[in-house]
Amino acid sequence: MTSFVLASASPARLAVLRSAGVEPVVRVSGVDEDAVIAALGADAAPEHVVTELARAKASDVLPVLARDGISDAVVVGCDSMLLIDGSLQGKPGTVDIARARWSSMAGRSATLLTGHSVLRIAEGAVVGDAHDHSATVVHFASPPDADLEAYLATGEPLQVAGAFTLDSLGGWFVDRIEGDPSSVIGIGLPLVRRLLAEVGVGVAELWASSGRVG
Repeated sequence: MTSFVLASASPARLAVLRSAGVEPVVRVSGVDEDAVIAALGADAAPEHVVTELARAKASDVLPVLARDGISDAVVVGCDSMLLIDGSLQGKPGTVDIARARWSSMAGRSATLLTGHSVLRIAEGAVVGDAHDHSATVVHFASPPDADLEAYLATGEPLQVAGAFTLDSLGGWFVDRIEGDPSSVIGIGLPLVRRLLAEVGVGVAELWASSGRVG
């Protein structure tokens, strides 16, 4: 059976996959994201940045799979960043940065870019790879100050790309989106399906590996 390996600690990505009938093996990458971005250079296209970050994360867990004896698998890495005013924004990390970002986002629209990388592993070697990104336009509300401060106090926006979520508390402050909701949550099922097909793996095979179909 082919294992589905998620190279991410994101509980949101894990929840998307589980609700879609896949029980992934989670192996968290240790990629230095700032170093990857710096190596790409200041002129790198935003779409290229998120895709290369996803590729780096998927590749980073390969030695761990070898150590764990996982030799037949598809490995999926993802990375999301918000593009607004020509600048990519990742996780804010602090309340002050998250507050400043919401000040610039409120009542406006921005594009959530999510890079996806799929590696096909057979007999312990990479035998196929596919990479791409998704882009979804997010239209933000203008939350009252009291609501925004309460949201910041939860800590949720500090550790997510763009300082918001669609599937949790931050969903109150998203008026609408144009694109794939699952990619905003962190892993786009339509895009992953296409990338899996490029490396010769079908969704039904993943369901079978997770015991969802016979």
